[in-house]
Amino acid sequence: MINITEKQSTFRSAVAVATVHLSLHETLDVVLGKKVPKGDVFEMSKTAGLFAVKRTSDMIPDCHPLPVEYAAVRFKTAPLTIFVEVEVHTIYKTGVEVEAMHGASVVALTIYDMLKPLDKGIEITSIRLKDKKGGKSDYAAYENNLKAAVLVCSDSISAGINSDTAGRAIAAKLERCNVAITALVVIPDDKEVIRDKVEELSLENDIVVVSGGTGLSPRDHTPEAILPLLDREIPGLMERARSYGQERTPYSMLSRGIAGMKGKTLILALPGSEQAAVESMNALFPYALHIFSVRDGQRHSQLQESR
Repeated sequence: MINITEKQSTFRSAVAVATVHLSLHETLDVVLGKKVPKGDVFEMSKTAGLFAVKRTSDMIPDCHPLPVEYAAVRFKTAPLTIFVEVEVHTIYKTGVEVEAMHGASVVALTIYDMLKPLDKGIEITSIRLKDKKGGKSDYAAYENNLKAAVLVCSDSISAGINSDTAGRAIAAKLERCNVAITALVVIPDDKEVIRDKVEELSLENDIVVVSGGTGLSPRDHTPEAILPLLDREIPGLMERARSYGQERTPYSMLSRGIAGMKGKTLILALPGSEQAAVESMNALFPYALHIFSVRDGQRHSQLQESR
């Protein structure tokens, strides 16, 4: 199974459809009249489909078990045709496309099984995904050209004792979100140096990410250096980063990371360890790039319509 531990739980939905063709006109009359010897075709196949949705991971090896928050089976009919539609919702780390398609296939097979003694020419002609929402495709990277600088605050790295891994990981994540990296700078854990460098980098970049100095050691000064520079804090970003981190280690609650805007520039202060920095970036991006759509005057409703 694919590792989804780095993904975030978001609302996801899928609609799958199946088409069952009949060869005799009287077959549909028997179905609608509820005169099929094996029982009510729609009710029995609906029940089978709901069971199938919930047990998809038992049948498809690479499907993850997930909470099914909502499932519905709907039917439409036309001459010689029964249309099946299955809709599934979840709030989880992975989508429900296969669950919806599995449900639709079992509904169609149940219809086939119940009607085959009456109609030898019955045929399932298609099972396909009709629609899906949620996941990466709904949170595409901001399309305009954004520039970012990464600032690593570490006495040991600036002295050449240790090598930087967190800063490079932050830069790599930003690049995957189509953000251009203009600078990756290493400086000591000095409050005045941090403040001056952040101020300098904020003049020419849309994003400045500072890594390190957010803990509780005597040399951790990053929040104190950055806070006076911010015009507006964005508490929700670090709330999310810490929440995401605490799902993996309780020590995340000790991080003093902050986020906010200086003019039109987003400034983030993240932990200095590679793992904590990667987790924070996974928690925040690409979702935080929505800030720049709002900054540029596009309303949330317009963003929803454009997707």
